[in-house]
Formats: sequence, C-alpha cells, structure tokens
Amino acid sequence: MASNTAEPPAPGTTVIMAELPAGAAVCTTLPDLLYLPELVLGVLVWILVACTLVIPPNPLGWVMFVSVFCFVMTSLWSVVFLCGSHSNKSSWAAADFGYHFLAAVFYLSASVALAGVTLDIRQAGNIQNYRLDISAVVFSYVTTLLYFVHAILSAMRWKTF
Repeated sequence: MASNTAEPPAPGTTVIMAELPAGAAVCTTLPDLLYLPELVLGVLVWILVACTLVIPPNPLGWVMFVSVFCFVMTSLWSVVFLCGSHSNKSSWAAADFGYHFLAAVFYLSASVALAGVTLDIRQAGNIQNYRLDISAVVFSYVTTLLYFVHAILSAMRWKTF
C-alpha cells in the first residue's frame, strides 16, 4: 500500500516554499508592495481621462472600463491578501499571476488606444485636452509597466509553490 507522506529531501538540499503574505506583510513584500502604486496611478488615469472631451468617445470608453475595472479588482485583490483569505494555497498564487497578467494586457491595449486618440487631439488643436491626455497616456503606460512587473514577480512566486 502506498503511503501519502512525501520523502524528506536529501541531505544538503534545501526546499524553498513560497508563502503568500497576509496582513501587514502585504505592505512589505514584493510583488504585493506594488498594489498601492497600481491603485494610485490607475485612479490618475481614470481622473485624467474623465476630464477630457474627445470625439469619438469609443476608445476612451475602453480606457475608462480598464481603469475602473482594474481599480476595483486590485482593491478587492489586496483586501483578500490583507485578510489572509487565500489560505496560502498555490491556486491563489496562480490566480494572482493570471489577474495581473490580464490587467497588464488590458492596460497595454488601453494605453495604445489612448495614445492614438491623443495624437488625433494634437492635430485638432485643443491644447488643454491634449495636455490632459498626454498625462493620462504617461500614467497609463507606467501603470501597464507596474502590472507587468507584478505579473512577472507573481509568476516567480507561483513557480516556487
């Protein structure tokens, strides 16, 4: 009959087992330290896009959806980690990578759409909306980078489970 116990590691070898942080440890560990900058920069994109009036509004609707969706989901995700509801399971580490990779892809597509709209505004001559959109484009690409780095670090943590 096979036993369900795993054999101990060979002498001289070390086993690295990652742990998902809970509570205050979320504020001190990478990649979880990136939650706050993701939230702040995402809100800045949200506010700057909401301040502009661009015709056609369709690309900006996608940018608004992405920034609001990622803000809400990142807020919920950080609460899950702060409360320790993940129970240190590897499935949560995989979901963490999956969510942040999806958010990076969403933000990249929104950033490209926003940059295209911004180039059109420059040609139309509305300088105030152009400046607001330039700021939104910069913050959008920085937020994309943060989500991408978070996804890479989450994948590295997931691999250690």
